[in-house]
Amino acid sequence: MMPMKDSRDILPGRLTCILTAALEGKPPGKDDCRYLLELDEHSREAGILMATADHVSRQRFRNHGILLGQIGIEIAPCPGKCKFCAFGEGHTAFEKTQLSLEEILQRARQFTAGEDLYALFLMTMHEYDFVRLLEVVRAVRRVIPAHTQLVVNIGDFDATQAGELRVAGVNGAYHVCRLREGIDTSLDPNQRKRTFEAIRKAGLDFYYCCEPVGPEHSAEELVDQLFLGVEFGCLQHAAMRRVHVPGAPLADRGQITERRLAQIVAVVALATLGLKETKQIAVHEPNLLGLAAGANTVYAETGANPRDTEADTSRNRGLDMADCRKMLYEAGFTALLRGSGESVPLGFDYLSQRMQAAANQG
Repeated sequence: MMPMKDSRDILPGRLTCILTAALEGKPPGKDDCRYLLELDEHSREAGILMATADHVSRQRFRNHGILLGQIGIEIAPCPGKCKFCAFGEGHTAFEKTQLSLEEILQRARQFTAGEDLYALFLMTMHEYDFVRLLEVVRAVRRVIPAHTQLVVNIGDFDATQAGELRVAGVNGAYHVCRLREGIDTSLDPNQRKRTFEAIRKAGLDFYYCCEPVGPEHSAEELVDQLFLGVEFGCLQHAAMRRVHVPGAPLADRGQITERRLAQIVAVVALATLGLKETKQIAVHEPNLLGLAAGANTVYAETGANPRDTEADTSRNRGLDMADCRKMLYEAGFTALLRGSGESVPLGFDYLSQRMQAAANQG
């Protein structure tokens, strides 16, 4: 006689149905995503969710990891007044500064020296000098490899400006209607969405994220916000937790754990299964738990960083290319995907070669 299964070995039927469908390539809808986000982050069910998302993503993206780099090219007290940001007008300790063009080009060369960088991001404050940005884009485009994608992370812009950015050499744009936009920020959620439309109309790749997640955000809020990226057909989706920034108005609300962030990453990964446009899932800030829960993309950073109290994040929070490459290796990714679509094996020998090359360059 077969022994009876302990009831503790049986998963909830709803979870089994959702995960079985995901293994067949069928994404969960909003109600199911809400259910997944309401699972206790410490539970066995949440662990199985993350393991399933990890398996599905590795199959979906052929176990390729992706390296992205961002240069924060300027700092200023920002009229967006985001209550979670180090640069928000009214609470920032920073004064207006910007990297010179030569400094930007030097950092761009450093990021792309190994030619493994999929995309280089240029980040400004919400209000920025569009003419200077175009000059920077053209100059950066000339010094980085042709196969490296160039992406902007800037304030709102219209369709005409999107077209000008594309002509100048930009391939994509990171833009988000963030959690509690217009409440925890002074920005207009509808204007953020109009910028989404401008990005898509210009034929630019759309980079999106579920962010910045704090302990107070409900599953309902997370679902509504993350599905905007699904509805607009993002090339990259992601999850990012709000970082405790001393002096920022939301600092006293704390921050979620990396485990909870990994659970959200897993839901994002499964929610995008029906999107042919989605080629990458990122976790921010980079961590191994997220890379074992459906993410395959990490960011190295230099210059301004809205989650940092240092003017140059590479001296504090920001990881460099070597850190990120090693993290992807440690997470079990077996190849790196470059902006051209070409891949390079990510084995121990390659990792050692790149580390030695970086040491020689330094």
